Amino acid sequence: MAKDKLHMNLVFIGHVDAGKSTTVGRLLFDSGNIDEQAMRKLKDKAAELGKGGFEFAFVMDNLKEERERGVTIDLAHKKFDSEKYFFTIIDAPGHRDFVKNMITGASQADAAVLVVAATDKEVQPQTREHLFLAKTLGVGQMIIAINKMDMEEYSEAAYKRIKDMLSPLLKSVGMNPDNVPFVPVASLKGDNIVKKSENLGWYTGNSLLGSMDALSAPEKPTNLPMRMPIQDVYNITGIGVVPVGKIETGIMKVGQKVIAVPGREGKGVPGEVKSIEMHHEQYKEAQPGDNVGISVRGFGKKDIARGDVIGPADAVPPVVEEFKAQIVVLNHPSVITKGYTPVFHIHTAQIACQFVNIDKKMNPATGEVLEENPDFIKNGDAAIVTLRPVQPVVIETQKDNPKMSRFAIRDSGTTVAAGMCIELKKKA
Repeated sequence: MAKDKLHMNLVFIGHVDAGKSTTVGRLLFDSGNIDEQAMRKLKDKAAELGKGGFEFAFVMDNLKEERERGVTIDLAHKKFDSEKYFFTIIDAPGHRDFVKNMITGASQADAAVLVVAATDKEVQPQTREHLFLAKTLGVGQMIIAINKMDMEEYSEAAYKRIKDMLSPLLKSVGMNPDNVPFVPVASLKGDNIVKKSENLGWYTGNSLLGSMDALSAPEKPTNLPMRMPIQDVYNITGIGVVPVGKIETGIMKVGQKVIAVPGREGKGVPGEVKSIEMHHEQYKEAQPGDNVGISVRGFGKKDIARGDVIGPADAVPPVVEEFKAQIVVLNHPSVITKGYTPVFHIHTAQIACQFVNIDKKMNPATGEVLEENPDFIKNGDAAIVTLRPVQPVVIETQKDNPKMSRFAIRDSGTTVAAGMCIELKKKA
């Protein structure tokens, strides 16, 4: 599609109090994406709440409770233009209680900025968890922002200490530390966020913004079959039924014969794409990453719903009866055993799936098998499990279509695990 810049989803992750929200706020302000007047209002608001110095964090922390507690609870999305990219910045919560939102953020991201504090004496537990999760959920590129350099008097020794501390951790999740930029910053003061800083004369690399522009463009999986998970279905007078969603893989074209599965009766609903619209403009085709509304000849209001997937009639998305997955347990109050049936968030679908079997327990850092057919798994465990959806759902394997293979598992308001499908058995 004719867009001037490439789009990139960037998630900011890291331990609570490492200064993620302040870093994002400073980045938006110093790059001219937020004006003086708006910033002044936030500064007054912060002072009024006795949170002087939190004004940059307030840029992203919109909820009243977040401002009063000084922590990020929900995911905030902000659009942001740099020289090279049109970024959607996702500020993910670092606080333990809010890991579920961080997963949602990471599963949408092309790259991540992991913010750590230069004052840390050891790797913080959330830093470890976030890094591991980002990797499990398929975030391939990482920048490490070493924040609060002003509190260590901008010392190169503090920078090196953090770098040496995190390098083995990066290796443990299969990332090469030599390919990951470590950027020293002081977000509150604005050092090295957008412009290079004299306080960091010893540092020869890019600023944080420079490092973001140096990220590789996300690959558009146009070679895979077209997949569009439905986010919403609108009924628009004069046009008819309009499914809305993001093209995950492949290319959608006007005139293309498509099918929505599972559809109302689980049999699939055939149709033909009449028009593709994005930001109120008509297009002849849509590519991966494009959020579109489409009108389809043959789709009725009751035929399709959120969670269905539209694909080409000659490469139908697989509706599964059972699937094997590799999962990581993050935050379960007790243990997970056979028969457990929580809600799975798979692309836009929310569906209960039953644990039919726990096949293997593994070491999360190395992937080696620790136990075959264990009775249960608990927090911190990685495992291969067999799952059965209670209703028909579309999922694909990591090998066939990574974008359609990932999921988060939620139970009573908490994300208990995350993972990806590695094998599937199609519904007859």
